[in-house]
Amino acid sequence: MRSEEILERLLQLAARLYAETEGFEQRSEDAQLWYNRGYANGMLTRLAELGYAEYIRRADINPDREGVVADQALLPWGKAYTHGYEVGYRETLEVLGGQP
Repeated sequence: MRSEEILERLLQLAARLYAETEGFEQRSEDAQLWYNRGYANGMLTRLAELGYAEYIRRADINPDREGVVADQALLPWGKAYTHGYEVGYRETLEVLGGQP
């Protein structure tokens, strides 16, 4: 698969996860929502760092502000978010083959 196709799929996944996790902040009982939102934000952070910020904008994805869950970090759902963020950040680079 070409890198453009992979990037497109990653952006589609991030957009889908954002849609599915809308309002996650009010749903502390659902740690999976928090994990998924963290995963999407980890993906988007990595993509932006790799120079794909313009592609994110063109896909009409507006990433959450940095530290969006900082006040929840020590709670179970905050930990789920952080874990999702770390995994999304790492796996995005792996999927892209370790290079932009």
